[in-house]
Amino acid sequence: MNRNDWTDDKLISRLINNKTDKSRWDNIRALRKRPSQELFAKCVELTKSKNPKIRKIGIDILAQLGLPPRPFLKDTLKIYFDLIEVETDPDVLMSLLYSIGHNNDKLDNKQIEKICSFIDSENSWVKEGLVSALLGIDNLTAIETLTKLSSDKLSHIRNWATFGLGTQIERNNTKIREALWERVNDKHQETKLEAIVGLAKRKDNRVNEIIKREIIDGEYGTLLFEAILEIKDKEFLPLLKQNLKNIKDDKNINPEWEKDLKNCINELIKLTTEKRTTA
Repeated sequence: MNRNDWTDDKLISRLINNKTDKSRWDNIRALRKRPSQELFAKCVELTKSKNPKIRKIGIDILAQLGLPPRPFLKDTLKIYFDLIEVETDPDVLMSLLYSIGHNNDKLDNKQIEKICSFIDSENSWVKEGLVSALLGIDNLTAIETLTKLSSDKLSHIRNWATFGLGTQIERNNTKIREALWERVNDKHQETKLEAIVGLAKRKDNRVNEIIKREIIDGEYGTLLFEAILEIKDKEFLPLLKQNLKNIKDDKNINPEWEKDLKNCINELIKLTTEKRTTA
């Protein structure tokens, strides 16, 4: 029988009793498609369990129970912020913060400040959840917190926080640009490229030489193409064309990357031609 035909109780029982997490998210996704009052009440009870695993199940189902606008969103957020005041298990806190991140469009200042208070946590799971909770929030406290996280010792935390500052908000000020600039030499490539994209979106011309450096190096990911097309500088064209020439007979090059490089060259030619025409 397909799990979509299982009862709510059977899916919840599987979530609680399965020895591995192999099918965990499949079962959670199946339940999320059933936004009934009865299931909502069952999830609320799960969040009150003394067992951290069971609390997480309730939290994770509620995070995306029903399509937006979620029918139980207001009540769910109240439950989350009540729980966050007393929860001490790092794994459960991570789930709570991730779940708030799925529903953070209309958080008030008090709620944002509560989330940001977790900046002092040394636990990597909690910090990961914190970044997720703050993505897309254009608020000074949230931005300040993401700025601190963008210099975290863990690369995946730096990466997400830099993405949050660079791409998920449009605010453009000196503090944001300087935080991004601090990451343009990051040893973690994706973090470095997220910073470059963020600066390019803000038309910070200092990033032009960094982009040229990355093109010449030739070891960049496709995020750099996004930055190049934001800047629209024709000086990148000879370097990109040289890259394309250099990989012509290289069997180890990912064909999708090569395709994206060609598309970037063609799009940049078009953009720089339009720029000259309208100048």
